[in-house]
Amino acid sequence: MAPRKSRPAESVETDRVEGMPHPRETTRLVGQDAALGIVSHALRGRRPPGAWLLCGPPGVGKATLAYRIARYLLAFGATDGGPAELAVPPNDAASIQVAAGSHPGLLVLKRGLNPDTGKLMSVLGVDEMSRLFGFFGMTSGAGGWRVVIVDTADDMNDNAANALLKLLEEPPSRAMLLLLSNTPGRLLPTIRSRCQRLSLRPLNDRDMESELARLLPEMSTSERAALATLAGGSLGAALRLASGEGVALAQEAVRLIDKSGTPDAPALFALADKLARITDGLDMLGEFLHQALADRIRTRAIAGQPQMNKWVDALERLRRSFGRTDALHLDPRQTLLSAARELNATTRRAGPI
Repeated sequence: MAPRKSRPAESVETDRVEGMPHPRETTRLVGQDAALGIVSHALRGRRPPGAWLLCGPPGVGKATLAYRIARYLLAFGATDGGPAELAVPPNDAASIQVAAGSHPGLLVLKRGLNPDTGKLMSVLGVDEMSRLFGFFGMTSGAGGWRVVIVDTADDMNDNAANALLKLLEEPPSRAMLLLLSNTPGRLLPTIRSRCQRLSLRPLNDRDMESELARLLPEMSTSERAALATLAGGSLGAALRLASGEGVALAQEAVRLIDKSGTPDAPALFALADKLARITDGLDMLGEFLHQALADRIRTRAIAGQPQMNKWVDALERLRRSFGRTDALHLDPRQTLLSAARELNATTRRAGPI
């Protein structure tokens, strides 16, 4: 039987929350006025950088802002022809095409599907990145601008990163690269130095409360408050938590970290059996574990706690471990035991977190 062909990478919507619009369809950007103001000043002042590095925790609006920038550039170019908030009317041709994923001036690069297995690749590889050069070799669209969104740059392997670096060293004219990153410290210093960094912060309590009330009106106030607490200022995480077993899996992720000094093997096997009954359960647990651990590392680093570099290294090893399990169809019990051992070893080396 012939191998299954991979769909275009941008059709693999790992960032869509069930029942919610995809970031490319979202025109509402919440709680990121400072970042939006910086971009607006650059675009409407006709002096934008060739590449932005949009940094921040998962789910705070990086992709939503990236698509907002793309729509504005494709509709108005780097001019003050549009509004300061960079809004483009939903009935504008650029908005319609971006929402449909069909604008010829926009390329989205992200992990694609393995053509042999149909499963999501664990890394964003050089084959995907090579699409950049063909894209920039084409004639630009009606507005004269071409925009590339890399979601996320954290997923690039070394070959892909080096291919991107070549383009950053000699950027095309009237082109914008938007690199999304949850952990920018993982990127090559040479990539970071060639991008203008734009930091997006977790949403404050007021913004989280109002957005969850708007998006989840059927939930009680106390349930939404619990979601907001677990999500740590990430609207995307809160919406994922609200679906299915999200809250329970987020609590399991926190429990794994809290019990890192004394891992409980029987409890881990019971959790593995539970995950087997939940669609994408291991992926969700890995995402919540990564976010919870990253939030603790960030908080303690700001407070000046030592040994955080060891926890940052552990965070990366955990990310790779969960990614390999998904890509290679490995036993989730082994992944959980490996994660518990990693957390335990790092606790002994660097202290609890």
